[in-house]
Amino acid sequence: MLELDKVSKVSNGEAHISDVSLRLESGTLNVLLGPTLSGKTSLMRIMAGLDRPTRGRVLVDGRDVTGHPVQKRNVAMVYQQFINYPAMTVYENIASPLRIAGADKATIEREVGRASDLLRLGPYLQRTPLNLSGGQQQRTALARAIVKKAGLVLLDEPLANLDYKLREELRAELPKIFSESGAIFVYATTEPSEALLLGGNTATLSQGRITQFGPTVDVFRDPVDLVTAQTFSDPPMNLLAMEKHQGKFVKPGVRDITVPVELSHLAEGPCTLGFRPHNLSLAAGPGTTPLSAKVMVTEITGSESYVHLTHDDQRWVMLTKGIHDIDAGKMLEVHLDTRHLLVFDRDGRTVRARPAGA
Repeated sequence: MLELDKVSKVSNGEAHISDVSLRLESGTLNVLLGPTLSGKTSLMRIMAGLDRPTRGRVLVDGRDVTGHPVQKRNVAMVYQQFINYPAMTVYENIASPLRIAGADKATIEREVGRASDLLRLGPYLQRTPLNLSGGQQQRTALARAIVKKAGLVLLDEPLANLDYKLREELRAELPKIFSESGAIFVYATTEPSEALLLGGNTATLSQGRITQFGPTVDVFRDPVDLVTAQTFSDPPMNLLAMEKHQGKFVKPGVRDITVPVELSHLAEGPCTLGFRPHNLSLAAGPGTTPLSAKVMVTEITGSESYVHLTHDDQRWVMLTKGIHDIDAGKMLEVHLDTRHLLVFDRDGRTVRARPAGA
């Protein structure tokens, strides 16, 4: 188990990590999700022992390893900017952790073969990294981390430089690899869709703080606050500022929305409704409320269309199936599925249903 206990990191007067506490169990896949500069890489460097926290402790299986260098920890790391040994062949790059550990020839051949097959590197084992594409070099670095069998494997956006098809294949394969190893895997990404595909647990980061940690699907479906909801939304979550007044959400020019009974304890006054792009549609349906918005641009992907809208200076995105070539500048009636609203109070906290009897 890896535990961060009230860890902070300050450099040149700037806080990169602020009071982070986190427990990661052996045999788990843990995603660090957040935008660029949210603190993902800084946190991984502290986990690895590359950086020492300004405050707080790092514990491995209950033992305080704060300040222990990375060389004294059983850690493997893969970065978006891949690192390989340029003078070694791909085979030797992958085998290097095994040779350092004193593995025998048969073990080295078996493990290198397994990793190279998984990462489609078989034809390139006798080449040097400089004779590989960027994607092949990244796969080499990833294969080296896999064979090391480290107790902690840190992956900092490792698939970002791969082509789309291979990236999707590896996203599907990696959880299987992780589940077999017994190691703690920490995977940093800026993409909510990648976190959902990988599964496991997700910690959402914002400005050096963890806003929520738990099973990935739970964090996505039930964010604790607006910051977490926005972190876990791509395209960005759509927002609608309204007021709760006598059992309804109201706003001039917008049809009233009945406040669900389970949220009736929300205080009267300003609040924010959040909804994802697929909760807007072109057609009315059960539980929908019509809204007027202006079309900015439409992105057609083939099977789906992303319609970018504005409503009272708020930018929205609607995701709809099929090809819809809607002229920019057109006023459009869209329909909000109010059954899937997230509601945030004036402090940005998610309003949850009261427990029974509360």
